[in-house]
Amino acid sequence: MEIALVLAVIAIIFVMKTIKIVPQQHAWVVERLGKYDRTLTPGLSFVVPFIERVAYRHSLKEVPLDVPSQVCITKDNTQLQVDGIIYFQVTDPMRASYGSSNYVLAITQLAQTLLRSVIGKMELDKTFEERDAINASVVSALDEAAANWGVKVLRYEIKDLTPPQEILRSMQAQITAEREKRALIAASEGRKQEQINIATGEREASIARSEGERQAEINKAQGEAAAIVAVADATADAIRKVAQAIQSPGGVQAVQLKVAEKAVEAYGQLAQKNNTMIVPGNMTEVSALIGTAMALMKKG
Repeated sequence: MEIALVLAVIAIIFVMKTIKIVPQQHAWVVERLGKYDRTLTPGLSFVVPFIERVAYRHSLKEVPLDVPSQVCITKDNTQLQVDGIIYFQVTDPMRASYGSSNYVLAITQLAQTLLRSVIGKMELDKTFEERDAINASVVSALDEAAANWGVKVLRYEIKDLTPPQEILRSMQAQITAEREKRALIAASEGRKQEQINIATGEREASIARSEGERQAEINKAQGEAAAIVAVADATADAIRKVAQAIQSPGGVQAVQLKVAEKAVEAYGQLAQKNNTMIVPGNMTEVSALIGTAMALMKKG
């Protein structure tokens, strides 16, 4: 009975060592008599107890690896505190088992070395502007070296770039000065635009006033011309009517009478406006004046 129990226990142990269930996204490396034999994929697998053993178990998932913070020296001799994170994945379980004794430590140390080298080629200002270029350079160099370790480096991201406090203060002062400069430039541009707008408004107003004055002068001239034409037309019409009246029967006698009246009236006004009364020496001069006027009218 005891022998049967012992045999049952041995059988159970044998079965447990023979049957292996590999989880999804995992790979197990099997050694036979201390030498690499095969890699077990996810699912049910069998190994020979006491001859074969599962030596390494690897996860095939993407793994984030924190890179410790370190001090880097830039091209312009400025200290810079940098830390980052690496994302990698095991692609060859056999190489990951035998290519390096500790591929995680190897990737970490190599990432720090490469980061110091890349930043050492840049000036401080460029390190803030070229973070993508730094990440790409580190990933490219890491991936090339990690191929021998059965690892694929997917990405590298810089988490923090921290310069010394003195540099931070000077950068802050520079940013403040730059903002004040932009504010002054904006204010001067505003004043410039204001002066331009005022000058443009005054010029347009002056043009409008001159145009109005010119139009007023034109209108005035046109009005005076129209008035002169109207007076001339009225005068001409009056002369034509007088001429027609003279040519009608009795017209000449009427004109003679009118001229005589005007002459007598003129002599009367001369007598009223002067202290000395002017009396013609010969009253026939009035008749002569009337006759001369009538003769001119007949010639006309």
